Amino acid sequence: MATTPLRVYGGVTGSDRQAERRALFIESGLELLGSPDGEAALTVRGVCRQAGLANRYFYESFTDRDELATAVYDHVVNEIATTALDAVAVVQEPERKVRTGLARIVRLIADDPRRGRLLFSPFLSGTPLVHRRTESTRLFTQLLGTQARQVYGMQGSTRLELLSGFLVGGLAQTLTTWLDGELDATEPEVVEWCAEIFLATSEFPQQPGRTSIHVPDGSEP
Repeated sequence: MATTPLRVYGGVTGSDRQAERRALFIESGLELLGSPDGEAALTVRGVCRQAGLANRYFYESFTDRDELATAVYDHVVNEIATTALDAVAVVQEPERKVRTGLARIVRLIADDPRRGRLLFSPFLSGTPLVHRRTESTRLFTQLLGTQARQVYGMQGSTRLELLSGFLVGGLAQTLTTWLDGELDATEPEVVEWCAEIFLATSEFPQQPGRTSIHVPDGSEP
């Protein structure tokens, strides 16, 4: 069956108009998912009302609300990852790379707290977002590992995977606490303190030997 081509109106092609509507739905979806009601607020009718578009336009790009939620999440993750990588790409000095990348991530989330709620809020626990959070954690862990190999010459290893996962998870928890107002720190302090932790891990030996752990027997002061 032949597909009817989308016509041009006012110099804008049908495909461009459809792309614009999709972008508007994603922005409206972020507004709803980032609200106090979270996933409960995200309905087809609700997002169409938020976007100011008829329901029929929703189904041009999405089959249901779960597909929209996934698209919104992917949009935010890609935006953060791309922006951070672009920022560090123009910096040569390793320590500045770390601080620049962290500063850009923290700024993006501080500029738009909806991003942080989408990425970290425990109230957004629907099936598609749980799956996407697992995938995004793996993505950021891989990106951090790649940067460590390129910048510090670290070899790929289970140890590097462990460190990368630990840092990504720790940063996520720190930003969650900070966004919730439970961490009394300024934005520059968050960036600097996290950078100190990230930089400290670059000094760990890559092939650590087994070390003994001293356990006090109770007789020591």
